[in-house]
Amino acid sequence: MTVVSGVRVIAGDRVIEDGFVRIEGGRIAEVGESRSGSDGTTVVPGFVDIHVHGGGGATFTTGDPDAARTAAAYHLRHGTTTLLASLVTSPPDLMLSATKAFAPLVTEGVLAGMHFEGPYLSQARCGAQNPAYLRHPSLDELTTLIDAGDGAVRMVTVAPELPGALDAIKLLVSRGVVAAIGHTDATWEETLAGVDAGATVGTHVFNGMRPPHHRQPGPVFALLGATPVTCEFVADGVHLHDGTLAFAVSVTGPARAALITDAMAAAGMPDGEYDLGGQGVAVADGVARLTRDGSIAGSTLTMDAAFRRAAGAGLSLVDASRMASTTPAAAIGLGDELGTLRPGLRADLVLLDQSLHVTRVMRAGTWLS
Repeated sequence: MTVVSGVRVIAGDRVIEDGFVRIEGGRIAEVGESRSGSDGTTVVPGFVDIHVHGGGGATFTTGDPDAARTAAAYHLRHGTTTLLASLVTSPPDLMLSATKAFAPLVTEGVLAGMHFEGPYLSQARCGAQNPAYLRHPSLDELTTLIDAGDGAVRMVTVAPELPGALDAIKLLVSRGVVAAIGHTDATWEETLAGVDAGATVGTHVFNGMRPPHHRQPGPVFALLGATPVTCEFVADGVHLHDGTLAFAVSVTGPARAALITDAMAAAGMPDGEYDLGGQGVAVADGVARLTRDGSIAGSTLTMDAAFRRAAGAGLSLVDASRMASTTPAAAIGLGDELGTLRPGLRADLVLLDQSLHVTRVMRAGTWLS
């Protein structure tokens, strides 16, 4: 048994200023008031990043399991106890080989699953995705990937305006895979058609999308207003102005807003030259951009920094915690297992100092050494 006491506990929609968390058998056994005097530490549930391409100098995008372990370990040190390995647009053979290579890591628990950000995306809004590998949705290709992953493929991003996209979304949902809408030039109507087909996530909303206009609202307004959709937000001050983040969350509420990093291998590394899906990336002052055209190429963000950014944008600690843990966990179907501090759930804890920096991380009841 482990007891973390004398701490401020962010548990669901409440804050226990002087609380404790008791852990038994890798799960939360009890959360309550300790009355022992808080030491200034804040405890939040482990962060859940459903969109991340790498970190610590390693990438998920090549399908290398050793690199995947390195990237996952880097983000774990920053409090991310659950993550999806996100792959960018790639040739079919790489997508298949990566699926087979990562499936054992999902079984082992290193990864919570895989997220294919592409290749079924808009040429006009491809951003840092490699345009050479973009293609229209293929039910056969999706079926092959889902079968090869045997549960490892958890989310796929699709542009709903593409030929065959709605059928692809329906197939994904029927196979238990989350369908996300992103990198899209869709109209309002086309976006909502994707939602009607079963899409339930908006991939880094605002980024890689047709900009909203008061006469042509497009995907941004459609996704923000769509009740079934969880909207991803990259809270790094580069992808989104803090005011935009605060406004968007005022529309969705924290129950439909998920913080993500969209981090690439350069997270935690010095400025310099990197690669993302076979394309050159230059990182300067921590901002990653394609060398060919200056497009934002993911981020160097970590979830603890995104949490701090959200809190600094005027959101409460409760709302920021929900957005960093509870909401993304629910978005990928893990809300009954993790994402909040509640008895019976997996004991994933992050301890933060008074400036909200990570001091200690627990995953499944075991402290990270």
